[in-house]
Amino acid sequence: MNREWNVNEIRKDFPIFQSREIIYLDNSATSQKPYQVLDAVTDFYRNYNANPLRGLYDLAQAATEKYESAREKVCRFIHAESADEIIFTRNATESLNLVAYSYGGMVLKPGDEILVSIMEHHSDMLPWRQVAEKTGAVVKYLECDRQGKITEEDLKNAITEHTRIVAVTQVSNVLGVKNDIRAFAKICHEKGAVLVADGAQSVPHMPVDVQDLDVDFLAFSGHKMLGPMGVGVLYGKKEHLKKMPPFLTGGEMIESVSRDGAVFAQPPYKFEAGTVNAGGAAGLAAAIDYLENIGFEQIQKQENLLTEILMEEIKKIPFVHVLGSENPLDHHGIVTFTLDGVHPHDVAAILDADHIAVRAGHHCAQPLMQQMGVMASTRASVMFYNTEEEVEKFILSLKEIRRKMGYAE
Repeated sequence: MNREWNVNEIRKDFPIFQSREIIYLDNSATSQKPYQVLDAVTDFYRNYNANPLRGLYDLAQAATEKYESAREKVCRFIHAESADEIIFTRNATESLNLVAYSYGGMVLKPGDEILVSIMEHHSDMLPWRQVAEKTGAVVKYLECDRQGKITEEDLKNAITEHTRIVAVTQVSNVLGVKNDIRAFAKICHEKGAVLVADGAQSVPHMPVDVQDLDVDFLAFSGHKMLGPMGVGVLYGKKEHLKKMPPFLTGGEMIESVSRDGAVFAQPPYKFEAGTVNAGGAAGLAAAIDYLENIGFEQIQKQENLLTEILMEEIKKIPFVHVLGSENPLDHHGIVTFTLDGVHPHDVAAILDADHIAVRAGHHCAQPLMQQMGVMASTRASVMFYNTEEEVEKFILSLKEIRRKMGYAE
């Protein structure tokens, strides 16, 4: 850790905690942004605002350097082999759609199988269904148990000689459970399949080394890791990216265009059509600096502590039931629950009256919710800037919900 840890000092970096009375426990949806990130975005537009990759004048060159230095920073952050394997997108959803339509559309044929885990966010499920319809491939599901676990044996039993693509999240946005991507990738490669991982809930909270994992593709969003909205990343092995057709066409993703055809640029530029979000990339680079300055060891220590307190206190409330594992370390900062006799939307509304922000609904994972036997739930998700006092206030408010709804306790 490069910065002495004091959560109350850390919170001073986040303007929203000074401007609003809020206990923010919806970090799985998006994280709050520190001044350092906001300043980096503003600095780009104040001092470097030109269209990157295009102009030959000094300002455009400076903008290009800012943009490309952000790509290099992301490359180092996830330990990619080359910055050419880092594609900037709008978010993880766009990254996953890019893989599905470009790589999937290129390799899939009738009868091929796409194996998708049942716990996937809709963003890593619906694109595969769409591509399957277009190519004649078949989507099959990799089931998890009631704890949210998928074992290596489960994958071995589900994968077949017809499986071409396996899509699985590294950390579930509902249950918080972490999948063994390295072991899964080995199984996939032995069967001739590629592994596409959704890293939206993992990259902000733990070290991720794509070469060590040997994952073929990894998608994540900037806004969940302190960065601005509107910038995301797709990592892809160079061997795949070189073969893939572009996802979008237009400005700056070409080498040349004639009346009769076009020669596309090499990766990553082939996949970055149009004016890029250079300000967002600068903000993402600043977010990476911020996370690295704190260090994942301290980040995980704080988030595990808060999760353990959440879980232990919820267990004492007889009418609240946590989805997934009973072990706090399996939740990676995500605690999703139901409350007897009260709809999750009402739970969220009552908590909001106490200035506590949580997420309620199906969390864009309806098939998983159906497998868990619930239509909706409430999710509290922590970040390193949350405090023990905030968790304690959340628990006190949670205990009062049924009484406020008119139940006699």
